[in-house]
Amino acid sequence: MNLIVAVDANWAIGNRDKLLISIPNDHKHFREETTGKVVVLGRKTLQTFPQGLPLKNRTNIILSRDPRYTVKDATVVHSVEELLEELKQYDSDDVYIIGGESVYRQMLPYCETAHVTKIDHAYQADTYFPDLDRDDEWEITADGDELTYFDIPYRFVKYERKK
Repeated sequence: MNLIVAVDANWAIGNRDKLLISIPNDHKHFREETTGKVVVLGRKTLQTFPQGLPLKNRTNIILSRDPRYTVKDATVVHSVEELLEELKQYDSDDVYIIGGESVYRQMLPYCETAHVTKIDHAYQADTYFPDLDRDDEWEITADGDELTYFDIPYRFVKYERKK
């Protein structure tokens, strides 16, 4: 199972229910990685999408504790156990955890690959992703060239769980 996330220099991922920065090339990278695949996200993350709708050309699975919560064109599950059962019908290489903070934290133990956009800037933030650089279970297996968006440096880094 994969996860995909953009983090700042402090591993922050958001502030006040919004991304820290919107980098077009990062969105392109996200689309290329996840189109045609299965994306797993929380209810609050879904609400941040345009019109609060599931992503097109992907199988959307929403994790929500609310048993009455439903979403058109998406599957809703209500626990990690129910999610793992739902995911059995898909190739785990095609599954991407896409946020937010609580979904990342709950699903990180099940992921083998992390696609991380590392933004070399510290933002005001209230949500964070676990620091994989300080986690002995993870190692960098691909480190992309430094790119810039206006004056903000960033790069695409692939982490894999050590075998």
